[in-house]
Amino acid sequence: MPEKGPESAMAPKKLLCLPSLLLPLLTLLLPQADTRSFVVDPDHDRFLLDGAPFRYVSGSLHYFRVPRVLWADRLFKMRMSGLNAVQFYVPWNYHEPEPGVYKFNGSRDLFAFLKEATLANLLVILRPGPYICAEWEMGGLPAWLLRKPKIHLRTSDPDFLAAVDSWFKVLLPKIHPWLYHNGGNIISIQVENEYGSYRACDMSYMRHLAGLFRALLGDKILLFTTDGPEGLKCGSLQGLYTTIDFGPADNMTKIFALLRKYEPRGPLVNSEYYTGWLDYWGQNHSTRSVPAVTKGLENMLKLGASVNMYMFHGGTNFGYWNGADEKGRFLPITTSYDYDAPISEAGDPTPKLFAIRNVISKFQEVPLGPLPPPSPKMTLGPLSLHLDGNLLAFLDFLCPQGPIHSILPMTFEAVNQDHGYMLYRTYLTHTVSEPTQFWVPNNGVHDRAYVMVDGVFQGVLERNMKRNLFLTGKKGAKLDVLLENMGRLSFGSNSSDFKGLLEPPVLGQTVLTQWLMFPLKVDNLVKWWFPNQLLKSSHPQTPSGPTFYSTTFPILGSGGDTFLFLPGWTKGQVWINGFNLGRYWTKRGPQQTLYVPRPLLFPRGALNKITLLELENVPLQPQIQFLDRPILNSTMHKTYIYSLSDESASEPMELSGH
Repeated sequence: MPEKGPESAMAPKKLLCLPSLLLPLLTLLLPQADTRSFVVDPDHDRFLLDGAPFRYVSGSLHYFRVPRVLWADRLFKMRMSGLNAVQFYVPWNYHEPEPGVYKFNGSRDLFAFLKEATLANLLVILRPGPYICAEWEMGGLPAWLLRKPKIHLRTSDPDFLAAVDSWFKVLLPKIHPWLYHNGGNIISIQVENEYGSYRACDMSYMRHLAGLFRALLGDKILLFTTDGPEGLKCGSLQGLYTTIDFGPADNMTKIFALLRKYEPRGPLVNSEYYTGWLDYWGQNHSTRSVPAVTKGLENMLKLGASVNMYMFHGGTNFGYWNGADEKGRFLPITTSYDYDAPISEAGDPTPKLFAIRNVISKFQEVPLGPLPPPSPKMTLGPLSLHLDGNLLAFLDFLCPQGPIHSILPMTFEAVNQDHGYMLYRTYLTHTVSEPTQFWVPNNGVHDRAYVMVDGVFQGVLERNMKRNLFLTGKKGAKLDVLLENMGRLSFGSNSSDFKGLLEPPVLGQTVLTQWLMFPLKVDNLVKWWFPNQLLKSSHPQTPSGPTFYSTTFPILGSGGDTFLFLPGWTKGQVWINGFNLGRYWTKRGPQQTLYVPRPLLFPRGALNKITLLELENVPLQPQIQFLDRPILNSTMHKTYIYSLSDESASEPMELSGH
């Protein structure tokens, strides 16, 4: 018999004193939590919800890519589109930033999001990982795992399992009350994520996870796996329900037939039906046509399949949270995660949404009533930015604890710097009068290096790119190399993605040693120091290399959502009112604007502050403007060739994995 809480354990004693007429009524009311169930009906190839046939039509939305104040709006629009469930990941690195330090507040309040889903009348399909891919930094795994450099991620390596176990022993008990049979809204939980695409194929690791989930969540919750067609062999596991993922262009009949070899009975499930696709810097913006998406959806629904659309609303990779892929070269994901999804990055219904809603209405009831109109949008500017100073001028504030000294350069992970930027400094031991090549062996720049001699910007070295950079300098000249972590690999790699200078740089024939490393806390500087105007020098230097710019501006009236456009700027990071909007890379594209949600801005005349860290070159007129629509598809250099690779950058990418 299911365990009862203290209230229900006492209930029978109370019943004895009540008139016998009320007994049948109370008997109906008491066991409600016990009768709630979500199970597979293998005899009829379907799910049963509370004993009745059920099929979910779900969409993916990631709470970590949407400001908390907008969760309710996005979930309501999903419900109004005809969905009856929402599917989402839990990124471990978002909730455990340091070992044993847990964050579930503010935008990390996963339980507030579950509550909003309940209010929107959506069931939940939860994907807690530990690995999630999702084009998210390191696929959701915390970078601090790499402080043990020999760790084997996503295997039964004891170091990895110990970290996973301690995380899930915190997370899963918090999830337990939210399971459907306990009165919550979570109908099923995915174990790992597309594990069959990972070459380790460590089945004892998968069995360990399945056992851990069962021990902490009980036997009643439906546990499942998700894989692409090629991943079923290593991704599926006896005792976990097998589901598959594929997009509109794939052969549904063939793929579902393959799925039946692993899961002969029960409902067919596509856990990731792709409504669009991700974008990489330097490649074209991805789209999926409305007819292709709706036709594939209708065909699956005709078969009685349950479907989750990935993504239904993509959102934004704010801050440093974007992931990266590796396909012969390093491919970082853009800040926008619009995904060409049915609900745009700014939360607006698109023609794709209305077409999908129309298809769903042929198979199940769609809520009555119109969808909310697009949110109000705002234009502003152009605004001129003023120079705050070169990054090097602020080193004392960026790294108040001072540098770390080492003969050879150390990685970000070795000095506990998870994200952002680190400055490496050394001094020339002899005069270099002729231009001499500066390079890092074995593709050792992870991911982008901005090189300065005595404060003067010399150029950039980049991962997987052959770039010639020649330096001169007197003996004792200061050589600064600012390293940017562009996001750790989230898919397509079997190796750990360490950041920083992985090898000592070489100048001509000389291996450079004796390094000072400054782990930079740029966000702290922007949030705490700049607002106090402590750093404004009366004679700012000439800008050279990584430089801070800022301005303040009022918004008259109530304002609206807007899109920050940075014409002529090269590459960098941008903050509004101390909030890290993410990376811009105007020069490479395709994304030209950054989404600025209205709640980030102060309305009605209050001053807003924008700060830019431009890493390379500033336009002659350092201006920005706010537009009322995004520009996501303008690749400035479509013929951009990655010279370490045979393939040109304009080749379309098909990397499964979310």
